Amino acid sequence: MARPRSARLHGDADGFRAALASLVDSPQFSDVTFLVGRERRKVFAHRCILACRCPGLRGLLDSPPPAPGAPAPAPIALSSAQPEAFLAMLEFLYTNRVHLTSVTALEVLASSVEYGLDDLRQLCVEFVMGTLSVETACEALQAAATCGQVDLQQRCLAFIEDNTQAVVGTRGFHELSEAVLVPVLRSDRLTIDEPDLIAAVRGWARVSAAVFGHPVAAVAEGPARELRLPLLAPGELAALESQNRQDPLLPMESVAEAWRCHALRGNGGARAQLCRPRRGTRPREHHLRLGLQPR
Repeated sequence: MARPRSARLHGDADGFRAALASLVDSPQFSDVTFLVGRERRKVFAHRCILACRCPGLRGLLDSPPPAPGAPAPAPIALSSAQPEAFLAMLEFLYTNRVHLTSVTALEVLASSVEYGLDDLRQLCVEFVMGTLSVETACEALQAAATCGQVDLQQRCLAFIEDNTQAVVGTRGFHELSEAVLVPVLRSDRLTIDEPDLIAAVRGWARVSAAVFGHPVAAVAEGPARELRLPLLAPGELAALESQNRQDPLLPMESVAEAWRCHALRGNGGARAQLCRPRRGTRPREHHLRLGLQPR
């Protein structure tokens, strides 16, 4: 007697995906509704698809679907989500594909982390890495830090290091949190001269001061301590000290520490890092006297 044979055959995958895509945000057969974002945009979905594809959403779907003829359950409010990003996540859950743009990718990344969608998270990380630009690098760095994406953080930092002079003029730089900015300022590989970096931190501090309602010097205290004042020539340091009296940014002890380095022709007790030239540091005559080696 011949052995029974079996095979797993596949139909038209594109047709199958298109059929499921037609259900994204469709009220047809929908049994759950979300109110997304501050504008409370109504988005329709299907419990069975969400429950089997996204464990992170199951907790929101615990209530049983309504019986025939019963009133529809109350919509689920997701006020912190962005409608475009939420719809992109639904597209992925229904079709295993996602359309990302430079506008939506970081929001989709945040949603993928929040709801435990690792495949979607990886797609977002790859997209952001592949589309980094001067305008998006700092925003991506902030999102990567917030979402705990170490590989993306490292890629963003490397991009910022290679394009520092242009990046510090962007809105994204001015909107960095202190916790994200400080590690950037600690890098030896920034391609910017110190006076330009000091000016950039001053601009960042003014924006932060306006947002939080605190004095510039107060919000800049942590980042300002990472600025390498001993790299400045004596004339530059004197001009900066004068400006700092009128428009406080730097702790006075940091300025005094820099002067000690000049007077003692060495680090003068300053942290060694503050006397180390960056990749973009312009050579100055006093660097040789201080024993500083150009990078």
